[in-house]
Amino acid sequence: MDSSSSNNNNVWLFYPNLIGYGRIVLAIMAMYYMSSSPCCAMICYALSAGLDGFDGWAARKYNQSSRFGAMLDQLTDRCGTLALVMALCKFFPDHLFLLQLSAVIDIASHWLHLHATDLSGASSHKQSTNWLLNLYYTDRMFLGFMCGGNEAFYILLYIRAFWAGPLIFGSFHFMSIFPLIAFPIAFVKTAISVVHLYTAAEMVVAHDVKLRVEAAQKAQ
Repeated sequence: MDSSSSNNNNVWLFYPNLIGYGRIVLAIMAMYYMSSSPCCAMICYALSAGLDGFDGWAARKYNQSSRFGAMLDQLTDRCGTLALVMALCKFFPDHLFLLQLSAVIDIASHWLHLHATDLSGASSHKQSTNWLLNLYYTDRMFLGFMCGGNEAFYILLYIRAFWAGPLIFGSFHFMSIFPLIAFPIAFVKTAISVVHLYTAAEMVVAHDVKLRVEAAQKAQ
């Protein structure tokens, strides 16, 4: 551990947060190119997503974990995916409702989970008493597989919008195979987000009940 880094309290300039700023710039560039230049868009998007693993590593190595960094990381993840789903809504209008639903569940579940973590006083949002969420956050291979598979589904669907490939049978194109392979992972990831949403709502309600009980006791 670098002691000079651990004694630096300028959170804005923590190494993981600097990586986070770079991820934001790359995500914005990906958004700019999404409708017209798929190669540039995917390169920028992939670099932004790939750097996600390095900010956590930097936070641990240099003892620079921060609440701001955790929120920055999660906002970048969620907004980047949301931007890609918005582009897919344009390219696949027949599936607009399902794409909207997936985006809403993703944003709502992570926002409420992060807020519930703050209310509970937990040191990290990657903590949960729910067995599924505990597995999701503590098993890095499982977390990486689910997040990677989910991203792969949306990216492959985006690629399919520009390069359909040859017809295999009927109106089914070759490039449609790959999003279909990744779809079960994205579906399970969305199911986990629903669990996220429910458990976070339970935590917020429990916090409300606690405050009401304490207020009633003080009033007596």
